[in-house]
Amino acid sequence: MNYACLCGSGSDYNKCCGPYIAGLAAPTAEALMRSRYTAHCLKDTIYLSETLDSKSRLREDFESEEVLNTDLKWVGLEILNTSEGNLDDEIGTVEFVAKYKADGNFGVHHERSNFQREAGRWVCVGGEINPKQDQRIVKKIGRNELCPCRSGKKYKKCCATKLKKS
Repeated sequence: MNYACLCGSGSDYNKCCGPYIAGLAAPTAEALMRSRYTAHCLKDTIYLSETLDSKSRLREDFESEEVLNTDLKWVGLEILNTSEGNLDDEIGTVEFVAKYKADGNFGVHHERSNFQREAGRWVCVGGEINPKQDQRIVKKIGRNELCPCRSGKKYKKCCATKLKKS
């Protein structure tokens, strides 16, 4: 049976996450992240356990309410950013937002997950939930500085005047 993969890639499940969940090694950290999301949707606790690093696997309880909660339904995955985690890398990071519905309410799980290769296979080594965004620094333009529009005029005689009129 063919159907769209639950990870939201737009590919067929049998050509996307299905082979990894069936035992094929994921080629990248993002592919593993997507297949782990799909496994959460399918409540496949065996795959979720097998794709954790060996230290975490010993500590993790896969009878947890989060995974097996029948009222929880994962409804969407958005990959925000990836760092390394490619075919030739040994480590990688994937930042994502997973949307869910529980008890009639929608929610969002935002995480930056870390991955590494263990015995040649990508595994999840934990992550940071609700990671802080990099702080954006905005430099205030002084009135007597040259205008950033590159007119050659001082800011107070150029764009600052236009802003006051608006």
